[in-house]
Amino acid sequence: MVRVLMLAEDCNPDWPSLPVVGYKFAREISKHADVTLVTQIRNQPNLDREGCGNAELVYIDTEEFAAPLHKLINFLRGGQQDTGWTFSTGLSYLHSLYYEWKIWRRYRSALRSGKFDIVHRLTPMTPTHPSLMALFSPIPFVLGPLNGGLPWPKAFQAELKREREWLSYFRNLYKFLPFIKSTYTKSDAILAAFAHTIADLPVEARSKMINYPEVGIDPALFSAPVRSPKERMTILYAGRLVPYKLPEVVVRTFAASPILRQHRLVVVGEGPERERLEAIVAEHGLEASVEIVGRKSQAEVGKLMREAEIFAFPSIRELGAGVVIEAMACGMAPVVVDYGGPADLVQPGCGVKVPMGNLDQLVQRFTGELEQLVQQPDRVAGYGKTAHDHAMRYYAWDAKAKQTLEIYQQLISDRCLAPELLDLPISTASKVPAMAGRR
Repeated sequence: MVRVLMLAEDCNPDWPSLPVVGYKFAREISKHADVTLVTQIRNQPNLDREGCGNAELVYIDTEEFAAPLHKLINFLRGGQQDTGWTFSTGLSYLHSLYYEWKIWRRYRSALRSGKFDIVHRLTPMTPTHPSLMALFSPIPFVLGPLNGGLPWPKAFQAELKREREWLSYFRNLYKFLPFIKSTYTKSDAILAAFAHTIADLPVEARSKMINYPEVGIDPALFSAPVRSPKERMTILYAGRLVPYKLPEVVVRTFAASPILRQHRLVVVGEGPERERLEAIVAEHGLEASVEIVGRKSQAEVGKLMREAEIFAFPSIRELGAGVVIEAMACGMAPVVVDYGGPADLVQPGCGVKVPMGNLDQLVQRFTGELEQLVQQPDRVAGYGKTAHDHAMRYYAWDAKAKQTLEIYQQLISDRCLAPELLDLPISTASKVPAMAGRR
């Protein structure tokens, strides 16, 4: 069995977004490999309660650095946890280096003596955080999946300001930071999600990159029911209520359309945009057709997805969009903006991709598409079935873990990627050309 030293600073079964993705990824790989999972000590309470598959859990205490940093970030964000992600990521750069330095000091003897076959840095998943372990590791090193580098659409500068994403103007400066270059030159395999991430990474490292979306699904939570036809369909939005996800677009479609008001919209999520949404509902008298239900657990979201038919997700800067693949797994017909992660996840026949535009254009385009769908139940059912089959084939965690194991085994035997591995059927998302080659 392959022996893996896995680094997952963000790994928590109870924390949304990246931490829970890291947790599920690590848990699944541990079912197929001998995994020693090294994570930050803040995750210990939840991991000790839930475990992480068959992984041996090791905690690294960096709170002498992490705790004051967290307080500083929270202060500079004005106490708002749902915005300013680029800013938060930038300030965490030094902590990532410190965290991996402590790991190297702890495991350098074990790595040099042959206790492990592979080192895999699973999280953080941002391309802007370097890895000291990539530079130091004497055995094959896997980086990722990474996801980042998606430009902010120019038509949404107001949303950028509400998101407090002013640092995004200077993001590309990360490429000049210490240890960034060595991270990509020394890694033996780089898992990079979607074309926008691959385009952001050094061209000279393309021969080691695999287009590998980080998103996955747990079939125990997200699966397709047998749906009976209903005169009144349910459209679902699920996600943080923050400016760049534009939940107001879906609410405004109901304000604009008598056809849609004959149906039902359920908005799942919490965040600073909730007050804005509630004002739109009140202004247009949408209380009979629009319900904002707040934050829900993953199990509750899965249940709501199985009770709905259409998933409307108008986010205009979505890097990964795990919620889209979860909706697809539940047999919903997704309607997304043709940009970023959702555009690659929603393959032909799986749903509708709405062209990018300004806010008013997106409202108009989503309104038209949703009106057509609620009047074409057979089309909705067809999208749902194709979406479910695609999600289960490529994004179930067990399938992703087995594909990762294949990468490990190739690196152990040859310390480079065979050209055919660069076309693993992990995703049918667009491939970046000229990636085949050896280190």
